[in-house]
Amino acid sequence: MSHEEPVRTARAGRTARVTLNRPRALNALTHPMVTRVAEALTEWERDESVAAVVVDGAGDRGLCAGGDIRVIHQDARTSGGASAPFWRDEYRLNARIARYPKPYVALMDGIVMGGGVGVSAHGDVRVVTERSAVAMPETGIGLVPDVGGTWLLTRAPGALGTHLALTGRAAGAADALLCGLADHYVPADRLPALRAALADDRVRDGADVRETVRRYASAPPAGQLAADRAWIDACYAAGTVEEVVDRLLGHGEPAAKEAAETILGRSPTALKATLAALRRAARLNTLEEALDWEYRASCAALDTPDLLEGIRAQVIDKDRAPRWSPGELERVTEADVARFSAPPPGGDLGLSPVSRN
Repeated sequence: MSHEEPVRTARAGRTARVTLNRPRALNALTHPMVTRVAEALTEWERDESVAAVVVDGAGDRGLCAGGDIRVIHQDARTSGGASAPFWRDEYRLNARIARYPKPYVALMDGIVMGGGVGVSAHGDVRVVTERSAVAMPETGIGLVPDVGGTWLLTRAPGALGTHLALTGRAAGAADALLCGLADHYVPADRLPALRAALADDRVRDGADVRETVRRYASAPPAGQLAADRAWIDACYAAGTVEEVVDRLLGHGEPAAKEAAETILGRSPTALKATLAALRRAARLNTLEEALDWEYRASCAALDTPDLLEGIRAQVIDKDRAPRWSPGELERVTEADVARFSAPPPGGDLGLSPVSRN
């Protein structure tokens, strides 16, 4: 297979490997890439000679920076109708990864954001390194965390997931482990040896895979979230985004004020829709339910000005100065937030019966 293919697949021993191969674009996902990964998983699920699947990213900058938001920006500008089908297949892939019957090992080295979390953090063996930066930065482009992000973040201890969702901050190795976004820390320079060990013919089942990864794992460098847990839990327990910001600004901890300033730079509409989505996801019973609700939110965002403006400011013009509409939290109405949970024109994702509560 050509090295220019956006997804490379290979076999070594009893391990099948899928490599996201757009390093100059930080391996950002496109619809054909999602389709190819799904096809490979189907092939390997039926192949008794495959004991485990390993997913990684080409280059040394990251596993995946998320969906290709330049493509989404173009689609939203032209009302081309390509984004909803992409999300439909992407979220179905996320759900499938979570239920995959064979060990799914995600090497979350470097940048792992948005859609990159979706193809990794739902796996059953998730490895981070000292270079890992795991984030759901959607509020910065007018979106609600998706790819199962609301499900994952609401399962983090205390209010840590709410902090990560509203600010979009990245979690390093120790913090990703603390939040349940990863399972093991392996130094980046040991990844080649780990890949080779996983490809050994003696690795024949899930127990062998987990034991192999444990042999290469060690304690990560110290993180930050454990030390910040007290003020995070106190401030993010507030009932509204406005109150969260007020508590952060009034707390006295410099890091809390910094978090408030970060939040105030995000899309006010996306922030309120995200907090509502998180509170709902905490009550859900399955990942599939969360993905159904997230699909509604993503489709709704296509019709909001903040999605185009957020992508413009972050990746098109790169001025990092979005002009949100509305620009203040107080001007976001209940109806604005309710739009993010309304059934989309093309119908629901349909992974589970969507709650009407």
